Amino acid sequence: MQDIQAARRRPKKMAARLTAGLCLGGLLVGAGAVAMVQPKQAAPDIRLLVSDVMRVPLVAVQAPQQQTQEDSFFSETRIQSGDNLSTIFERLGVSEDGLMQFITVNKDARSAYKLYPGRTVQAAVGADGAMQWLRYIHTPGAQDGLDHVTEYLEIIKTGDREFLAREVAEKTESQTHVGFGTINSSLFAATDAAGIPDGVTLQMAEVLGGKIDFVRDLRQGDSFRVIYETRYHEGRPAGTGRVLAVEFVNKGEKAEAFWFEPEGGSGGYYDSNGKSLKGAFLRNAIPFTRISSTFGMRKHPIHNRWRQHSGIDFAAPTGTPIQATSDGVVESIGRKGGYGNTIVLRHPNNITTLYAHQSRFAKGLKKGDRVSQGQVIGYVGSTGWSTGPHLHYEFRVSNKPVDPLGVKMPEAVVLDDKQREQFVSLVNPLRNQLERMAMLQDENPDLLKLAAR
Repeated sequence: MQDIQAARRRPKKMAARLTAGLCLGGLLVGAGAVAMVQPKQAAPDIRLLVSDVMRVPLVAVQAPQQQTQEDSFFSETRIQSGDNLSTIFERLGVSEDGLMQFITVNKDARSAYKLYPGRTVQAAVGADGAMQWLRYIHTPGAQDGLDHVTEYLEIIKTGDREFLAREVAEKTESQTHVGFGTINSSLFAATDAAGIPDGVTLQMAEVLGGKIDFVRDLRQGDSFRVIYETRYHEGRPAGTGRVLAVEFVNKGEKAEAFWFEPEGGSGGYYDSNGKSLKGAFLRNAIPFTRISSTFGMRKHPIHNRWRQHSGIDFAAPTGTPIQATSDGVVESIGRKGGYGNTIVLRHPNNITTLYAHQSRFAKGLKKGDRVSQGQVIGYVGSTGWSTGPHLHYEFRVSNKPVDPLGVKMPEAVVLDDKQREQFVSLVNPLRNQLERMAMLQDENPDLLKLAAR
């Protein structure tokens, strides 16, 4: 989890990036390119684009015409660590009398004090230097029912030292992108080199977590292809959308996942045979962390005696989220002797999973609640018989502990004939794109090296 947190914090490389455009339904989408690399035998609907990504804290861009007067200057800046409203306003060229006082006392403007690094603040300033409006885009990737929206605070100048504040939610547009890469050190390093957002990387690991252990199983030379959505608001990126398809070759074995929402049912990920991946158990209750103790006999770190270790231990900092490895029902939650704060989940086929030594449980979670695979149920701690923060995880069949890394997981649910027909018609174009990316990757192994320089 430390690795994953570091990956979230680090900036993307300010070097040449490799981005692929994807043509679906006749529409080619992709990043703005400054150069094109022609593959040896490229498929007609995939182009490889190499673009220079330059990030600056303040840029002047075209303003939204409907809300900005003709003689005005529109600018935006990204919030940096350590910023406050004064430093942000200074970069934007905003020095409006009464604005700070208005934000302080007006309850509709309170979100201006919750500044998140990486988020965007925009302003329109007239030719006379007076502010016309100010926007703080605090939630670029929100969801309102079935709609994806961008939520922002807008402050409009209505008169001398007079302002109006309101929260706005506007629909975002979706574009489809593709990316591919090869593992040299870690999954995050490979996706970063390919210009793939961290949010997509997290989804890839979550979707295929039941088939691949992304901590223990990765090997140099493993490869991946992914098709994903990116949300846009007024032409600017507004968050990561859903992974539509992903293919990962690990130790020569191919794992695939496709998003599919059957008619009259809920959406989920399926393999190429139409088998739901959600029915399987995740191998890890905490993604991207190391196993500090395996299943089997060991010398107990506290009692100093050899005894059976009935689960596996995941080392992680206190407060790291713990996720349910499969759908289930909370059988027990609370203090449990040497296990400390513990949750036991009940699953079909007489299977239970146990999560011990937690610092705290997810808010509101109680006995009898249903949980979904990947749902956060608690947080890593060191309660009970523990020498440091970690998660002790057990997988039990008929109340008998078995090795979570070695047990054969239950089979997942398969689509019926009608649903499978829908699935095939949707998935075949995605599979074709993944296959073409694989060909392109095989024929041009140095392209990612070029992009990383």
